[in-house]
Amino acid sequence: MPESGTRRVTSADVARLAGVSRATVSYVLNDTPRQTISADTRSRVRTAAATLGYAPSAAARTLRTGRSDVVLLLLPDWPIGPEVGTMLANLSTGLARIGLTFVVHPGNREDRPISEIWKAITPAAVIAYADFSPDEMAAMRSAGVALVVALFGREPLHGRELEIPQQLVGRRQVEHLAAAGHTRLGYASPDDERLQFFTEPRLDGVRSACRAGGLPPPAVETVALSAEAAADSVRRWRASGVTGVCAYNDEVALAVLAGVRLLGLTVPADLAVIGVDDIPPARLAAPPLTTVTTDQSAVAAHLVETVLAATKGEPGPVFQAAELVGVVRRESV
Repeated sequence: MPESGTRRVTSADVARLAGVSRATVSYVLNDTPRQTISADTRSRVRTAAATLGYAPSAAARTLRTGRSDVVLLLLPDWPIGPEVGTMLANLSTGLARIGLTFVVHPGNREDRPISEIWKAITPAAVIAYADFSPDEMAAMRSAGVALVVALFGREPLHGRELEIPQQLVGRRQVEHLAAAGHTRLGYASPDDERLQFFTEPRLDGVRSACRAGGLPPPAVETVALSAEAAADSVRRWRASGVTGVCAYNDEVALAVLAGVRLLGLTVPADLAVIGVDDIPPARLAAPPLTTVTTDQSAVAAHLVETVLAATKGEPGPVFQAAELVGVVRRESV
């Protein structure tokens, strides 16, 4: 048995421990069909592999099958909050169920070129949240890599993209506040420029819903995660007649609640507030925060189906988003 840390455990080690050939190890661990291998032998091989901590080489498996089982997610330079964390967990689980391995590459300003990242892994598919150049897309196609671009709130460009309409999130916020009688609304935008990818379509949704409902455009304020900064925005909203605020997300909404308290005002009597994401602190806020939530498990399931279709060269499923975005009603509105 090889000592830990000296070298990689191979199928030959498993074969010696199990008392079988390397071919038998390969047949058993790859569930090769039409092989007459007894249940006892299969059990010995699997026990030996588990004892040694044997993990088949991904490179060897790719050479053998002609196909990688890795799905690479190129994550933009986003803060990894609860909502993104839930998305990643759901995707990992869903892809594992169909035999695919999920690898996430978080983006940052100092990152190397995208082409170096996917070429280093040679995945079966790449999921990205930004568009690629025609040359990059051609290179991926030549390498047999399927590309799935999840374009939030934008028009699809390639035919298989997952389009999650962030505009719908903003519309849901306005619809709920308007139904509660609020006709002059504000929008609390985050001060983190990395979030503009989501902020712009959500604000577009708020603006379009205001137009559709015959309401004035929202009064937009950039709100830092500070009670004092939020209080300044609350003062300006109150001075302009705003009675309800759509916050970019629950964290920004909690800052607005803190600003309201700092001014000696109350929610929702002096200012109604609605967030997005339904993070755990939203339920513990004073008052508990009304928020808009998206069924991330359903979104992940759709994206898994989209990836599977893309790797087979088939059309992806149609995404029905309207039923997945809803309001969690609490006392802040």
